[in-house]
Amino acid sequence: MTGTSGVDRMLARARARITRLTPGEAADALAAGARLVDIRPAEQRAREGAFPADTLVIERNVLEWRLDPTCAARLPEAVDHDVRWIIACSEGYTSSLAAASLRDLGLRHAADLAGGFHAWRRAGLPTTPPTAAGAPAD
Repeated sequence: MTGTSGVDRMLARARARITRLTPGEAADALAAGARLVDIRPAEQRAREGAFPADTLVIERNVLEWRLDPTCAARLPEAVDHDVRWIIACSEGYTSSLAAASLRDLGLRHAADLAGGFHAWRRAGLPTTPPTAAGAPAD
């Protein structure tokens, strides 16, 4: 099979509509008031480690409901459509799709962390160690 897969095309379309931040840019945005959201499943966070303690952990399957300011199931932090959300996953693929979905909800400042948690850790930014055995090394 030649060419790009359907999911590759979907990812490219999503990334064309969002802002992708390097770990350094994300850290600067957080210092300026943006909110980091880790969408990795609990097992993956335990295996890889975690972002700083003030990171919101919202697993992917409920993300839109928690961040939509018009939804009854929203988090208290989801005050309006202008909150600057930085979505992070393990490597920066799922987070791109998730940030695009948030843009579809009208969250115009939703962005993702390019390279995900792995890039954040490689950049030497604060993390907590894995809690599960067999943690991968970068």
